[in-house]
Amino acid sequence: MTYYQETKAPVVWTVAQLNRRVSQLLDEHMPVVWVRGEISNFTQAASGHWYFSIKDDRAAVRAVMFRGRAQAVGFVPRAGERFEFRCAVSLYEPRGDFQVQVEGMRRAGLGDLHEAFLRLKSQLQDEGLFDPQRKRPIAALPGCVGVVTSLAAAALRDVLTAMARRAPHVRVIVYPAPVQGADAPARLRQALETAIARAEVDTLLLVRGGGSLEDLWGFNDEGLARAIAASPIPVISGVGHETDFTIADFVADLRAPTPTAAAELACASRAELLDQLGARLGALNHGMRRHVERASLRLDRAVAMLVSPQQRIAQQQQRLDGLVQRLRRQALTLPERPRQRLETVLFRLQRSMPQVALRQQSLDSARRRLLQAGEHGLVLRRQRLQAAQQTLQALSPRLIVNRGYAIVRNATGKVVQNALDLNVGERLDVELSRGSVSVDVVRAHDLL
Repeated sequence: MTYYQETKAPVVWTVAQLNRRVSQLLDEHMPVVWVRGEISNFTQAASGHWYFSIKDDRAAVRAVMFRGRAQAVGFVPRAGERFEFRCAVSLYEPRGDFQVQVEGMRRAGLGDLHEAFLRLKSQLQDEGLFDPQRKRPIAALPGCVGVVTSLAAAALRDVLTAMARRAPHVRVIVYPAPVQGADAPARLRQALETAIARAEVDTLLLVRGGGSLEDLWGFNDEGLARAIAASPIPVISGVGHETDFTIADFVADLRAPTPTAAAELACASRAELLDQLGARLGALNHGMRRHVERASLRLDRAVAMLVSPQQRIAQQQQRLDGLVQRLRRQALTLPERPRQRLETVLFRLQRSMPQVALRQQSLDSARRRLLQAGEHGLVLRRQRLQAAQQTLQALSPRLIVNRGYAIVRNATGKVVQNALDLNVGERLDVELSRGSVSVDVVRAHDLL
């Protein structure tokens, strides 16, 4: 047996260095790949990330799909379903776990349908057909509900059973149309348009049982989506199971997870309405009793304050008798005093009465004095005005100009009084008795 001794010390890596190196090699040399497999151990975290395994009959690999990419899928996958995954291979360095990061997924064998679904969803979303602001409110108490589905569909039985149980007072009208097959989209649109044209229901239910993406494809039609969006009648979609999503679900005014749930959302329970009605009737009765009790109390107080006419007459008669007796006593004891008081009152009344004739004479005299004063004042003001006019005319420079004089102004319009204030070449305006002229200063000298 031969023993070999190493002549060079080996390079020793830490576990972290090893995992980092393997991760770098995967990032550099392993491109993004498509992997086909079955989902297992699916978990949706509170953060929105999906954690699951992709397996086939011989192997399995851990996978993660982060929230942003998971929201773009449009549905929640279930364990046991087969998909094709677009993923990047990586290594989770803290634990050294080999995993793949899923960037997109589609059902195995239906990849083209899923891609078409995503394209149409993106297009209609950009146009605003999914906008909550444009969706119509559902009628709270409908009198009639329409159902668009197949007559042979189990979903119709579920809806009718739920309606009979919850709201037997609400009429149900079925607008039959196939829910699967090549002609399903056109027939569904036709049934929807018929319901809109007849305008006999308050709410429309568009329902179908669960199935694969291919089975539900009739509800991913663009024409049907636009018809739902344009419907003046609110539409509730209940297509497939809770995890199934179609374009009709996004466009409808309300999406129900199942056909039964769609029927429950379409109208309130009769039992709940009866309970609410009973509660309101009880409140009304209680309020009426309180009102009657308060009215009875007011009536009792009024009755207590009310005096019968006979009793009131008797009281007044008694009071009158007392006054008569007091008057008689006063008349017997002081007969002169009331007469004196009456004469005093009459004298004061005569003095207070207005003397109309005297007042009229005084008024006429005052009117004459006022007119005389006004006329005298007007004459004085006219005389003062004439004197002022004569003085103004005597002082007017126009009279001086008319006698052969002139008014000389410089370029600024100021009257020139001193020749020494002028400059040679300065332009002057000379106002004459009739008209004006412009002159230039040739020379200027003062008067000695």
